[in-house]
Amino acid sequence: MHRIILIILLFSSMLASAQFGKNCELRQFKINILNPGVEYEMALGTNTTLDFKAGLQFALDPLVSNIYEEVVFLPAVAGQYRYYYNFEKRQRNRKQIYGNSANYVAPAVAAFFPGSRTVNNEVVKGAFGYAGLVTGLQRSYNSGINFSVDVGAAYYLGQFNGQILPVANLSIGWIISEKRWCVGK
Repeated sequence: MHRIILIILLFSSMLASAQFGKNCELRQFKINILNPGVEYEMALGTNTTLDFKAGLQFALDPLVSNIYEEVVFLPAVAGQYRYYYNFEKRQRNRKQIYGNSANYVAPAVAAFFPGSRTVNNEVVKGAFGYAGLVTGLQRSYNSGINFSVDVGAAYYLGQFNGQILPVANLSIGWIISEKRWCVGK
């Protein structure tokens, strides 16, 4: 009976170490300056995290006639499921991975809440959003300064005919709270 319990415990610890690896920070809470708001990133596995943002963000407004000339600044919430793919390479090259300093790919979603606005001489109400795929990088420093940038494409939806448009995000801020899991050397 003791052997069975020991085998189960060993097997469980192997599964736990396979699920929760040595790369991602367990959780980090950040304040963004460029897009004023807050961000929370939590580890799900060895190289994966969920990242949530809320605040003001630059965005394309698909209702305007020339969307690339009129970038707007709107309240928004956004989320990404990030897969970091170069932790090991960064560690081999003796680069730090603190704060999930690595490159990633991620499905991304966002919702924008512009309130009432005038577009082409018409009053428009209602939220809009997108769902798509981005690739990017995040770097964090011991001082707590953090930045991330990602680009990709997404399907925008809302009170207009949906269309695929580019997505670009830039966040600059500070990590104000973190729970380190296992930081590379």
